[in-house]
Amino acid sequence: MANVNSIEEWKEMYQKLVYWELELESIQDSAMTEILESQKAEANNQFFKFIDDNYPQWFENPKEAPVMSHTLFKDKIRPHLSSNTPTLLIVIDNLRLDQWKAMEPFILNSYKKSSEELYFSILPTATQYARNAIFSGLMPLDMERQHPDLWLNDVDEGGKNLYEEAFLEAQLKRLRLDINWSYHKISSLRQGKKLAENIKAHKTEDLTVVVYNFVDMLSHAKTEMEVIKELASTDKSYRSLTLSWFRNSPLMDIIQDAAQQNFKLIITTDHGTINVKNPSKVIGDRNISLNLRYKTGKSLSYEPKEVMAAKIPEKIKLPSIHMSSSFIFAKNDYFFAYPNNYNHYVSYYKNTYQHGGISLEEMIIPFSVYTPK
Repeated sequence: MANVNSIEEWKEMYQKLVYWELELESIQDSAMTEILESQKAEANNQFFKFIDDNYPQWFENPKEAPVMSHTLFKDKIRPHLSSNTPTLLIVIDNLRLDQWKAMEPFILNSYKKSSEELYFSILPTATQYARNAIFSGLMPLDMERQHPDLWLNDVDEGGKNLYEEAFLEAQLKRLRLDINWSYHKISSLRQGKKLAENIKAHKTEDLTVVVYNFVDMLSHAKTEMEVIKELASTDKSYRSLTLSWFRNSPLMDIIQDAAQQNFKLIITTDHGTINVKNPSKVIGDRNISLNLRYKTGKSLSYEPKEVMAAKIPEKIKLPSIHMSSSFIFAKNDYFFAYPNNYNHYVSYYKNTYQHGGISLEEMIIPFSVYTPK
């Protein structure tokens, strides 16, 4: 693990960890599980150092960067678009590699895999940044500059992911892709069922984009509902809950119907999530952002060893809310807590799934392409 020091080596290391996590799932040996957990923690320690050292340089020398949120569409999705075959792109919000590996066998009943790879979410590993970057093909700083009417910062009023369709339209124009396409965001059972019933109507499109929000809603429900906390107290039970939903969801129906209609299938996500265990104290002014794994604002006070700090956000292509604003990203399984009402805050959020920071689980995420059987 100490020798892992490249983008590809980190992808390989994370795949190995997930492979063994799933292999050991059925073994009732707590000692083996504990060893793997400590290895994952050590891997995240090393991965944090790697990101801290290399992430800013990826924007100075884009040729040295991995495929990331803002380059995913151009580099990985565009080559699959063909006027001969309709393509169904499904972005499952907040999906980790281990969850995906548990779900995939059910897709392979109606599809065969043609390629699989991992790519890197941008920082913050949060929906408003990473998913907007996928659809716009731009980093947040460029979104703010080129589309001030569409981009909202953390402290701005209003939904932060309301303009994905407009961002995608602008990117398609920029890439000179003259295609027939549609965009669908699914946030309820009713919306999912409606699309499943109508998937045949999209067969004439070159690209049908579906954003599916359930996994993200599940992770937020785990924070807010005691019953979900009990059902998803560990990564193993969280995977099980995700799989149970997937097998009985309209998303499964959409995928099966798409195979019958001869759609090529691409499945990916915008970022992953991590089970947070350790509080990290942070102080800021009243306009500090709310996310537990990253903070942006001015006059931030924090524990330097527990974060990666971006004092000049422009260097990593992030917008500044104020002239003196900075960003901090939590490492490993830390989450930010305010000193006032500290104990209540810690007990409420400890052992919940959060995203926005730096970990293998949040940053290294799946991208898979399938063809109908």
